[in-house]
Amino acid sequence: MASGILLVTHAGVATALIAAARHVLVQLPDTLDSVELPADADPEQSLREATRHAASLDQGAGVLVLSDLYGATPCNIAQRLSEHRARLRWVAGLNLPMLLRVLNYAARPLDELAEIAVSGGHTGIRIDHEPC
Repeated sequence: MASGILLVTHAGVATALIAAARHVLVQLPDTLDSVELPADADPEQSLREATRHAASLDQGAGVLVLSDLYGATPCNIAQRLSEHRARLRWVAGLNLPMLLRVLNYAARPLDELAEIAVSGGHTGIRIDHEPC
């Protein structure tokens, strides 16, 4: 049983990342969903929406929530979600390498999947003098 994967991002970010992931991977897991927050999002309403999405994704293995920017509203929503759901982990700093790594290893246990997310995000960042 795979963990659910929920992207909680600023408007447009999740849509773009999912489209790019679909281009690379062709088929994405059914356990992937997103909540995008507009600039004027009401935090309480956004939390309720994210809670509904997380609940629908949780098939017993838990949910990994990926947010785009640490400290911003989507991240705060992800963090608050984790306070209400026992089987939920969140990781901030979402980028395409992180998402691809998570999607490739979606069947891994939730705690391991959170570590895979961080590893994928880190290894996808390079400075110009480092080999690709």
